[in-house]
Amino acid sequence: MRTGVIAKKVGMTRLFQEDGRHVPVTVLSLEDCQVVLHRTADRDGYFAVQLGAGEAKQKNVNKPQREAFAKAEVGLKKKVAEFRVESEDGLVPVGSTISADHFVAGQKVDITGHTQGKGFAGAMKRWGFGGLRATHGVSLSHRSHGSTGNRQDPGRVFKNKKMAGHMGDRQRTQQNLEIVRTDADRGLLFVKGSVPGSKNGWLLVRDAVKLPLPEGVPFPGAVISKNAPKPEAEEPKLADQAEAADAAIEENNTAEAPAAEGDEGKEG
Repeated sequence: MRTGVIAKKVGMTRLFQEDGRHVPVTVLSLEDCQVVLHRTADRDGYFAVQLGAGEAKQKNVNKPQREAFAKAEVGLKKKVAEFRVESEDGLVPVGSTISADHFVAGQKVDITGHTQGKGFAGAMKRWGFGGLRATHGVSLSHRSHGSTGNRQDPGRVFKNKKMAGHMGDRQRTQQNLEIVRTDADRGLLFVKGSVPGSKNGWLLVRDAVKLPLPEGVPFPGAVISKNAPKPEAEEPKLADQAEAADAAIEENNTAEAPAAEGDEGKEG
């Protein structure tokens, strides 16, 4: 069992395959998905990886969370979630950034998110009721749900009765969705079909629980280490810029000097 990732829903588009077919896909973005904390069996009774994603303002993060992020040496995160792992081998190092190569093309995943909210809806829209008769005695209540209770016994409306109310905005998991393509440079996942939620909503992407993992999937995950060494060419940037500026000034001075001498000779 591997850790999942926190992704943001960007929108939908389509990708063309090699045989010319086009596939409708949902684009998911990994916005600095970093490991914040480990849960271990000795301390917590289970193994899990706590991830954070997005960038939050300091005023929107309470003090204990700020201290936890500082201890992990990561920025303030907008979304935090835990992913269970099987053992200590599945723990990704704290502070590491998970790459889009964590998943491979053709892999099946389960995606959890909150569905789009529809507001307060009537029984016909919410539950598919047929409504009352359109004529013959029905007045101003054609779309009502009708009677809801029984007789004096039990004399009440049972719980979970299908009635008008808040529709949508429920946590739902869509299973066995296919990863069509990944883009590690831009941190994008392209998932076939639709996923729960609206644009800019946060999603939890996990390996499919009902299907085995394909070959070539990185374990415990594809990460970008926070301690990765910088290229040697980038280290002396300021020194190179200063030398280049000095060289440009010297060339400019030497180019102006002969021109000035020539002009004086002509005037004489």
